[in-house]
Amino acid sequence: MNKMKMTLALLIIGCCVGGAQEPIRLPKPDTTGGIPLMQALKERRTTRSFSKEKLTPQRLSNILWAAFGINRPDGHRTAPSAMNWQEIDIYVAMENGLFLYDAETHALNPVLKDDLRAKTGTQDFVKEAPVELVYVADLARAQRGSPDDKIMYTAADCGFIAENVYLCCASEKLACVVRGSIDRPALAKAMDLPPSRKVILAQTVGLPGQ
Repeated sequence: MNKMKMTLALLIIGCCVGGAQEPIRLPKPDTTGGIPLMQALKERRTTRSFSKEKLTPQRLSNILWAAFGINRPDGHRTAPSAMNWQEIDIYVAMENGLFLYDAETHALNPVLKDDLRAKTGTQDFVKEAPVELVYVADLARAQRGSPDDKIMYTAADCGFIAENVYLCCASEKLACVVRGSIDRPALAKAMDLPPSRKVILAQTVGLPGQ
């Protein structure tokens, strides 16, 4: 994408997000590029220093598809899911609103116009990093097993997704940290989540800070 097209894409996303009216169709993920897997594993790391610079639409597209996108015609995903529950939803908190990633359409569906980034964790950097991913388990989709089993499976499924994001960020030369330090009741209230949806983890993504 040349500079003019990239600028136009950012403006379009900015307008759509600001209005929070229509779903934002993400660019098709680039599934042919990136660094070799072993190199990505070598370079995978946790970073807590982030630039305020926004991510390009293509980078956001790649990250969300890598996290839990559809990679087969039968609807299966890039991360494993216990009994194919696909119970983990990815909410995307940005400056201009909160969105829910729809893997089927590869789009961001608007949820709230509020900037909830500061509520996604207790660390100072969450307020200004461009993207906060919030992993929410919809326990209504977990149809089998004991309550303890459901907790174990959803936690494991969330971990798979977070690691996919880590590897994608290593390939994209982005900073990344997965976080459990969250006031979950306060965040769930701010997100207007029903009781069946539980906040599991959050993950900060952005360009490395100086």
